[in-house]
Amino acid sequence: MAPSFDNISSVAVIGAGLMGHGLAQIFAAHGCRVRLQDVRQEALALARESIRANMSLMAQGGLGRAEEIEPALAMIQTTTELEEAADGAQFVVEAVNENLELKQMIFRRLDRICPAETILATNTSVISISEVAEKARGRDRIVGTHFWNPPYLVPLVEVIRARDTSEQTMGITLAFLARVGKHPVRVEKDVPGFVGNRLQHALWREAISIVEHGIAEPAVVDEVIKFGFGVRLPVLGPLENADLAGLDLTLAIHDYILEHLDRSTEASSLLRRKVDHGELGFKSGVGFQTWSPEAIAEVRRNLQEHLIRWNREQGASQR
Repeated sequence: MAPSFDNISSVAVIGAGLMGHGLAQIFAAHGCRVRLQDVRQEALALARESIRANMSLMAQGGLGRAEEIEPALAMIQTTTELEEAADGAQFVVEAVNENLELKQMIFRRLDRICPAETILATNTSVISISEVAEKARGRDRIVGTHFWNPPYLVPLVEVIRARDTSEQTMGITLAFLARVGKHPVRVEKDVPGFVGNRLQHALWREAISIVEHGIAEPAVVDEVIKFGFGVRLPVLGPLENADLAGLDLTLAIHDYILEHLDRSTEASSLLRRKVDHGELGFKSGVGFQTWSPEAIAEVRRNLQEHLIRWNREQGASQR
């Protein structure tokens, strides 16, 4: 018998890195028993401490309570064995490195281990879900669930239908993710970048092109977004904005401006030169701008504080 969204209580998370520990936190904080698997024991130990730190910071910011931290951690068991993690799980989500062969191997094994009613999800942000599922037999129960980093603070999850994903799998996944506090959206076609990354990188391509052609400095490009149309984005998406402005005006603007926008199908030569020269951004201290350790810490802190404040305000508005 296939599970329904309201009886899923046992979840396995495969991969305890940047995204995996955050996914375990989400499910455990909403009352699910979680088995978190990674081949590295040190990653599992670090995951528990990261979850404790995340939840402590959230509690300080008014999201949850400090006394909820240890009970949530008690819901999480860790293991280095895939079979042990998947045993009894009703919902499995994979969050390993973006390596197609590795993901295919994991899903082939999960397909053999897990009962037919267990839903198998991949958190890939760019790889085709259909290709990830290719080596498995039960492809109808494999689905894409693209969480955004940090997943415990960014509400969106893109639920992507692969070529063989059943409507039952889609429905249960969407409802279950809503039950654990996320904002799942349905993506009907398995295309590169899904929805969010296609939109995000279209913007990034134009932003980099503006810098490359000397139109404006990097900091100015970011300021234009943060202090301009970016202020409207939380309450007014681009298609809503087009309707608000009028599609006739939108058409007139597009007839004029689209030929002037970057249409390259290859990565920017400026971006490639920076990577070749080791200018990797925060990793190296130099990217489009120069970053001191203090400036990096400030950006990270500002982002985290903004996301906590946004979640707190959203919760208050829904009460």
